[in-house]
Amino acid sequence: MKTIKLVMALALFLLGTTAMAQTTHQFTAKQAVEFGLKNAYQVKNALLDVLIQEQTNRDITSTALPQISANGSLTDYLNIPTSLLPAEVFGGPAGTFIPLKFGTKYNSNGGVTLSQVLFDGQVFVGLQARKTSIDYRQKAAEVTQENIKANIYKIYYQLVLSKTLIDLLDANITRLQKLEHDTREIYKNGFAEKLDVDKVTVQIANLQTEKLKALNSTANGYTGLKVLMGMPMKDSLKLTDAISDEQIKEKILTTEDYKYSDRKEYQALELSNKLNEYNVKRFKLSRIPVLNFNANYSKQAQLTKFDFFKRETDWFTTSFIGLSLSVPIFKGFSTRAKIAGARLSAQQSQNQLEGLKLSIDNDVIVAKNNFATATATMDYQKQNMALAENVYNQTKKKYEAGTGSTTEINTADVDLKTAQTNYISSLYDAVIARIDLLKAVGKL
Repeated sequence: MKTIKLVMALALFLLGTTAMAQTTHQFTAKQAVEFGLKNAYQVKNALLDVLIQEQTNRDITSTALPQISANGSLTDYLNIPTSLLPAEVFGGPAGTFIPLKFGTKYNSNGGVTLSQVLFDGQVFVGLQARKTSIDYRQKAAEVTQENIKANIYKIYYQLVLSKTLIDLLDANITRLQKLEHDTREIYKNGFAEKLDVDKVTVQIANLQTEKLKALNSTANGYTGLKVLMGMPMKDSLKLTDAISDEQIKEKILTTEDYKYSDRKEYQALELSNKLNEYNVKRFKLSRIPVLNFNANYSKQAQLTKFDFFKRETDWFTTSFIGLSLSVPIFKGFSTRAKIAGARLSAQQSQNQLEGLKLSIDNDVIVAKNNFATATATMDYQKQNMALAENVYNQTKKKYEAGTGSTTEINTADVDLKTAQTNYISSLYDAVIARIDLLKAVGKL
């Protein structure tokens, strides 16, 4: 008994710990999107690209700022360098040399060097391109966010409609269970065959199997949505929005006046073109001279003993300021090749922009046609489902009155389930078509 109590206490403790660690989220579609845009790893990485570009821009800016460095050295000559002097200077024979050691055993120096770019065309172009570089990274992040947003909406409403499908399956199971009961009673009274009862039982089993598959598919869908949103698997997710055909059709967009510039991809490609133009300009300006300012201040001491830290030690000062001019004359046609390559890359980007315009036109036309077809199909399937339900109810009344056959009611049941499935499918197709249309015109 003690062991059983201990196991039960441990189990309750673990359940309580799990419950505390688990977070429950109740999200509308908009809230799910907001959560995903904050937590999806793709979005996080895209936003990190913006921060990386900011650091790259700071590095570019640093090239235009003063560069200051300090240096120092301490040398202990184990053997002082030997120099050869002509012997004839000291009265010796011509053509001979006298070896002499010059210098001291210990040498030390330290100094500070400053350099400043006064004019460098490539540096100036890099400074000009900083804002465009940031804008491009931010726009690329927005493209990623929009794709995540569209996918979250699609999966969210798919799961919402899967709940509707499961509710319909439950209603069908309940309806068939009632039919099974009625058929069994009719069989007991001798007005039906055992085969009629078995047929209804088989239909119930098939629906229960279909429900299990739908539940499994829904559970996998929730897992996929959590992954897309960046939500921990241990957290619980509940979807609070519903969807209807009226919601899908409300505020139907007119797509005649859409603008290419409303699409995030188009905006990003325009910025890419601008960066390519800066690249051409950068290589062109590499042909002009580079002017730098230089300054140096240093101290040097030369001693025969290691007495650098004594106050009386003599430290000799050297300082200078100057300008340096670098004039490119010939680089083996390297600059010409770089300029030509940058121009070709810019032309490629321009071609991509024109191609994207065609792609956007195609996206809008296809999305508009799909939306019109999907909403029309949805209306038709809704009417068809209502008609199939009416046919089933009338057939059931005839069957209960003894004027209808089991074949008729089974056929009516199959037609009703088909109509319900088709309606749910058309509803989801219409949701997807609406999302695709909004995305195509840049209004998602």
